[in-house]
Amino acid sequence: MGEQTTPYHLIGGEDKVRALANCFYDIMEQDPYASELLAIHPQPLDRIREVFFLYLSLWLGGPDTYQQQFGHPRLRARHLPFTVTPELKAQWMYCMRKAMLTTVDDMTLANRLLEALNTLADHMINTQ
Repeated sequence: MGEQTTPYHLIGGEDKVRALANCFYDIMEQDPYASELLAIHPQPLDRIREVFFLYLSLWLGGPDTYQQQFGHPRLRARHLPFTVTPELKAQWMYCMRKAMLTTVDDMTLANRLLEALNTLADHMINTQ
């Protein structure tokens, strides 16, 4: 896949990916449905917003700054210290779906990314 055809570039690059990450956390902070998810995040959210932006950039095929700073994502291992239930996964996907549909103009691409993220989020569940 050429650099200009990665999801990172198709979304709109750095500014749009940052908007997606920030929108995700804005929804988490403001929507009562995500209160349980918000409660497990360190406050204030400034640092996690930036880390999430860097991760999304990497995951979408953009710069590998996340990997340079933190190493391989190892998402499952990084989430093991937290109790991740199907309910928390649903809250996470709720926030991501709203953020994706708000910030990504190409709905076909948005839906394709949401499907991939849903599969990834399923893998994070460690407690029924």
